[in-house]
Amino acid sequence: MRRVVVTGGTRGIGAAVAARFRAAGDEVFALGRADCDITDEAAVTALFADLGPVDVLVNNAGIASSAPLGKTTVAQWRTQHDVNALGGFLCTRAVLPGMLERDSGRVVFVASTAGKVGQRYTAAYSSAKHAAIGLMRAVAAEVAGTGVTSNAVCPTFTRTDIAAEAVRTIVDRTGRTPRDAEAALASASPLGRLLEPDEVAFAVEFLAAPHAGAVNGQSLVLDGGGVQ
Repeated sequence: MRRVVVTGGTRGIGAAVAARFRAAGDEVFALGRADCDITDEAAVTALFADLGPVDVLVNNAGIASSAPLGKTTVAQWRTQHDVNALGGFLCTRAVLPGMLERDSGRVVFVASTAGKVGQRYTAAYSSAKHAAIGLMRAVAAEVAGTGVTSNAVCPTFTRTDIAAEAVRTIVDRTGRTPRDAEAALASASPLGRLLEPDEVAFAVEFLAAPHAGAVNGQSLVLDGGGVQ
């Protein structure tokens, strides 16, 4: 039985990830905002000190908002970078020494296709997800040749609260119906539909598997064959 920590683990992709690991018999800590502010260095340090050794860390917590670059505020920029990038840094830094000492561990970042390509009206979000992927690669370089790996999944729009908010934004700005707004999101990738959270969870489970030790520094794109 492994000890698994999933940030943002109480809903959406995080809840699906936590459910998969629990079904496999692992001890899972699904963290929500009420459990720990992952952007607070002292809170993260204290949390992981209390938890003890962690075998799998899934950096899933994330937020998103959209605006043209000229209307993106500094507060929006900082908040999205804090949650989407700084949080993963603090949590990974907390668990990595123990993983390296035990020569065993898996770190998986839930990033986005927005972390691989630029998208309009997502300057803060896209740059934060690019930062998360860059962090993943840097960690992978540090742990190469050990029993620890660092990888990322990059899903397209997934049926979560973030996608629901995107649908509402499209409806408000364009007057489209919710159905048409969702179809517009779905058309952003060759998949032609929204991903389901469990599809992302499956990819996370694969990267965290004991037999996936040769997979390190990779970004697994889940969009039906678009982003390379």
